[in-house]
Order: sequence, then C-alpha cells, then structure tokens
Amino acid sequence: MKAKTLLIWLTGMSALTITSCTKSSDTEDTTEGNWILRSSFEGYGRSEAVSFSIGNRGYVVTGYDGTKRLKDLWQYDAEYNFWQQKAEFPGTARHAATGFAIGAKGYIGTGSDGYNKLNDFWEYDTEADTWTQKADFGGSARYSAVGFSIAGKGYITTGYDGNYLKDIWEFDPTTGANGAWTQRVSMSGEKRSGAVAFVYDNKAYIVTGQSNNSTSSINDFNVFDPTKPEGQAWTQLRKISNVSDDSYDDDYNIVRSKAVAFVMNNKAYISTGQSGSVYKDTWEYDFATDTWKSKTAFEGVGRTGACAFSLNNRGFVLLGTTSSTSTQALEDIREFFPDQAYNEYEDQ
Repeated sequence: MKAKTLLIWLTGMSALTITSCTKSSDTEDTTEGNWILRSSFEGYGRSEAVSFSIGNRGYVVTGYDGTKRLKDLWQYDAEYNFWQQKAEFPGTARHAATGFAIGAKGYIGTGSDGYNKLNDFWEYDTEADTWTQKADFGGSARYSAVGFSIAGKGYITTGYDGNYLKDIWEFDPTTGANGAWTQRVSMSGEKRSGAVAFVYDNKAYIVTGQSNNSTSSINDFNVFDPTKPEGQAWTQLRKISNVSDDSYDDDYNIVRSKAVAFVMNNKAYISTGQSGSVYKDTWEYDFATDTWKSKTAFEGVGRTGACAFSLNNRGFVLLGTTSSTSTQALEDIREFFPDQAYNEYEDQ
C-alpha cells in the first residue's frame, strides 16, 4: 500500500512530497500541448474580470487594472483575431463579479466595488449592443463567486459575503420582465470563493477555491445536475490532490484558487491561479475516467485572476495579474492546442 503524502507548496510549478520516496510533479517537463499568442487585449490590462462566450466571440467586462475598477466591455473575434469595444456596462465599476451566457445574451452580477459587496444583475444583448438591469441576484451580496448556464437557465454559486459560501441560485430569464431567482439545494462540498466552474453534457463541475481553513485546503470536486431532484443534484468526484492509495493521483498538484477553466473536445482544462505562489501549470480533465493529466504550462508569466473562454472548441486564457498584491495588470491572450507538441518558438 502506498504511503499517504504531505504536500509542501514551494512554487507554482512543483511541490516536494515527504514520504518514503520523492515524487516529481514538475509540470515544466510536460511537452504535450502548445500555446499560441493571439492579438493583445485592447483595453486596460486587468484581473478578476468577467468573461463569457457566445458563438465565435468572447466577451470581457469589468475587472481591476491595479488602480481602479472598470466597466468597459470588449468583444474578441476568434475567427479573425481582433478586439472591438462594445457598449459600456452601466452598473457600478467592479471586480470579482461573475457571469454566464444564455443564447445571444450575456449576464453579469455580484462582485465588489472596492468597498461594498454587490448583488445587482445585468443582461447584455449582443445583437442590440445594449444593457438591461434584471432582478437582483437572489442570494447575499458577494464577490469571487462562479457562474454557468445549463439548458436556458443560469446559476451562481459559492463566493464570499463575509463568510465563505456554497449556496446555489438558479436564474430563469423567461419568468416575468426581469427574470427570477430560485434557490437550489447547496453544494455537498466545502464552502469556498475563487473557484472555477465548467459545463459538460448539461452538468456543471465546481472545483478548486479557498476557504476559511487555508488557501490551499480545498481538494474536493463536485458535479451538479439540475435535472435531478433536490438532495440528489450534487455528486462528489475524486479529490484533486494525492490522497488515494492508487497511482493515478501521485503527481496531482491541482489545488489552488483564482484559476481559470475551459472545455474543449470532451476534455476540461484548468490553468494558472495561486496557492501561496502564482501558478501557470495546466491540467487536463478526462470526463470518462475522472482523472487529471498534466499538460504544457501556460507560456505567459504565471498569473492569478485571469479569464478564459471556449469558442467553438477553441480554448483561450487571457489577462490577470502576477500576484494577488501586484498592481501589474496583464494584457496578453493565448490559445491552447492540447494535442500539439510544445514548440517554444511559436508563442512569439
């Protein structure tokens, strides 16, 4: 039987394990996967912005540039690799908000203006390039929550309102003129903020984040199926740290907060984030086997509070900052090709 291991976090790229032998989790050695630099973001560099995708276009709105909160909206065209500014968000400038897309409309809400936690909620119509305020978020005002949509409804869960949270609220845009919120049964895992969420096969996966106990303590992995009865909608998957007696998780170094996630070609990916150090490693999740595999690290600088979106099975990571206390806001965007061999000269 394999000995349990104690992880001591040293850098964003590797960890030393104390056990009968030393196991390497150095993702710098991984050569499967290639990152390509795309057209730099045209607005102010920023961290903790909201991103969502509709068709072949990604959207970025709000965020923090190191000195002020923002409310400008930018659209990225993946087919032609260019940015275009759109109608400014009319709500309070903020960071650490969350959002999702339903059809041709994007939604954002919650966040912080630097002094207050927020619970207002807004709809962006991509066709009309207009914003409309909707029913306030049904839960407490908070920041660093996660959002996603499934089958025409949106969801917001987790976050921080003075307490770490794990409640989940469902938004139906077709109820009344302003939509309506309904609380669902809370997640079965730990309370948290700064998690990631991704959707596959009409189920939402919530993982990573930080809690009251430690910035690096959350290793549970939860999946939400909104079609199941209350009390049965949440299922826990395998942990994302080395806790089993099997070999599949020996090199896991996935625990972190303020990372990004996206889905491509039946796999999910987590990259960047922080857990003491700032990370740039990348992990691929196989839905069929419930296991993770290390891929080529993000080729920009390590970062936290970045954005990501998936556009027609293409994955992009962008923006962020070099540390949680840094005022250096980043402007680069890179596309990930998970099945290509690493080529350092292509990311130029």
